[in-house]
Amino acid sequence: MQINPVYVEAGVVLAVALCVHMAVWNQHSWCSLALFVQAFYVQHKWDRLLRAGGAVFQFRPGANSGIVPASMVMPLLGLALRDECSASGNVHLERFSMVVTISGMMLALFLSLIVLGITRPLPTNTCAVAGVAGGAILYSTKQTLTVSEVIEVLEVLLIFVYLSLIVLYLLPRCFTPGEALLVVGGISFIINQLIKRSLNLAEVKGEPVNYFLPVAVVGSLLLGVFFALLFCFMESETWAASLFFHTMTAVLGLGVLLPWLAMFIGRHPLMWLLDFVTLNEWRPCLLGYWLLLALGAIAVVLHQNQQRQAGSKKHRASTVVRKYFHLIVVATYMPGLVLDRQLLHVASVGCLAVFLFLEYVRYFRIRPLGQPLRRLLTLFLDERDSGPLILTHIHLLLGVSLPIWLFPGPCAPRGVLSGAGGLVPYAGVLAVGVGDTVASVFGSTVGEIHWPGTKKTLEGTATSVFAQIIAVAMVLIFDGSINLNSTYSWLVGAISLVALLEAYTSQVDNLLLPLYLFILLLL
Repeated sequence: MQINPVYVEAGVVLAVALCVHMAVWNQHSWCSLALFVQAFYVQHKWDRLLRAGGAVFQFRPGANSGIVPASMVMPLLGLALRDECSASGNVHLERFSMVVTISGMMLALFLSLIVLGITRPLPTNTCAVAGVAGGAILYSTKQTLTVSEVIEVLEVLLIFVYLSLIVLYLLPRCFTPGEALLVVGGISFIINQLIKRSLNLAEVKGEPVNYFLPVAVVGSLLLGVFFALLFCFMESETWAASLFFHTMTAVLGLGVLLPWLAMFIGRHPLMWLLDFVTLNEWRPCLLGYWLLLALGAIAVVLHQNQQRQAGSKKHRASTVVRKYFHLIVVATYMPGLVLDRQLLHVASVGCLAVFLFLEYVRYFRIRPLGQPLRRLLTLFLDERDSGPLILTHIHLLLGVSLPIWLFPGPCAPRGVLSGAGGLVPYAGVLAVGVGDTVASVFGSTVGEIHWPGTKKTLEGTATSVFAQIIAVAMVLIFDGSINLNSTYSWLVGAISLVALLEAYTSQVDNLLLPLYLFILLLL
């Protein structure tokens, strides 16, 4: 019997939503279940629209719309964070988590209204379900949020509307609707928080490392949008354009971003970084070790391209070769997670900024590195890189870094959460670095029994779960701050659920899997 993968994917997401609902059990968790029902109905309308070619923008081919898993991420993340912050007595972050939950629900409802508005004939049943879910969410918003928090949610929605128009126009075929919701929604929330904190510097609190990511994301976005519009009217492959590109990048970085960051941390960022890196004897050693791994990754890229130029007939790197980079990421992040998470936080933000800058250089063909980067990276394209940007390596970096960036530090006074929550920062390494790597390698080499309706294999999923359990055992040996207590069965269940999601989703698993494992480990 043929099974529709969309139904299994939705079933896994529903299981995660029910887990969160049972752990939290409040007004917003009921609304999240209503949101799931309407997202399930709306996903079919989006899928039909994409198959018929009726969407306004060009989305990534070869995948479903991904509305269900993407719509639930922000609401479930906010619910899980609120539960953790409520238990620790942190009222400020508890209110912030409520804003995250409602913002995620509003963004998902907005995406639903878009497809319902352009579907003909008008889907009466889906409109009724969306209306009921929207009414419940609006009533919950009125009952639980203050006026200033409601305004904050509306600001995120407004930024999302304009930013999604820009991103989807400039980057056709790079995202599915669900991936666009996840990526653009997250960026919209970051932009709103950065603007809010910039206008209220007296209320700025927290660790200085937490401000590097928002400034880097907004700076990279401004740089990309500016040059995408500029190079519509001028040639980008000349030396004059290259000089202008690098000059304007330096002006933006030194004249805007560094002073902006200095407002938050109260010092010149470069001086702060120098003191930060030399704070103890571990940090220079870790940086040297990471530099060696980066050189190793560059060597892999050069070696594979040299083999292709030597007469090899392959035009794409094999799955096993691409997973070399996953192993390098695991070797990079594990020591940082065990020894110095703050340094890893700052280093991963810096790496994201470098990746985005190099991708701009490649995309715009900026001399002298533009064309060589295009030639070198073409070998490592996969089926998800169907648009003008190559995002695979950026998705990988985001997947392993998001749990570190999202870790609710103020809700963990000793720097670690209790039970399975102690593994929350490791969620990206477990789900992507270990689980996805083992599933792909074993599934493509020895897998024979396929999951119904997919190309993924039962052997790949089983070895993925087993490898993640072994990785957890290794983490417990080296990280003595983690005490799982009696949460072993919950941990195995969470890993198994996420592994099943990996087998059935057609979305970018490097983004989805760490976030869902992060949510489950927080409970």
